[in-house]
Amino acid sequence: MARRCEICGKGVDYGNQVSHSNRKSRRIWGPNLQRVRAVTPQGVRRIRVCTTCLKSGRVARAV
Repeated sequence: MARRCEICGKGVDYGNQVSHSNRKSRRIWGPNLQRVRAVTPQGVRRIRVCTTCLKSGRVARAV
């Protein structure tokens, strides 16, 4: 399962972890994804959305 928001498409970001001695190693930053019950055109279903979409109201939560 991909680490990607189903609303905005936000995914992982890649970069370097830099130590105090300036050594570098690769790492990833993942989006803060939550599984929520949401109203979609296909009906109510569980989708993985980032917290930015939840807070901005881009997701219609099902009750």
